[in-house]
Amino acid sequence: MSDQAQGESKGLLNSLTALAATLVAMAHTRLDLLSTDLEEEREHLLSMLVLTLVALFSLGIGMVLVTIFVVVAFWDTYRLLVLGTLAGLFLVVGIAAWRFAIRKARTKPRLFAATLSELLKDRQQLTSRT
Repeated sequence: MSDQAQGESKGLLNSLTALAATLVAMAHTRLDLLSTDLEEEREHLLSMLVLTLVALFSLGIGMVLVTIFVVVAFWDTYRLLVLGTLAGLFLVVGIAAWRFAIRKARTKPRLFAATLSELLKDRQQLTSRT
């Protein structure tokens, strides 16, 4: 009788050990995936920031130089009309860029989407077993 009880306790202990090892492996995998998501998001934000700053600087300098060029070219005849037209054009482009940036920010994929989908799969598998 004691051999049977000892065998059952060893089986129970082995099952609990295997369960704990599985849970630790799942947690390790999910944390690894989460850290990968964080790293990818950080790299994406950094590259977007650098590209945005370079683009804004270049476009700003380009717009100023084009404006000066066009105003000087029409200095004797239509300088106020040219200044007003270019100012209006720059405002329209700026507003359109702002709206595009807001739309892009709203449609950005969810942060940790891969991690959340894997956790959902884990939960569905665990609930289907019970």
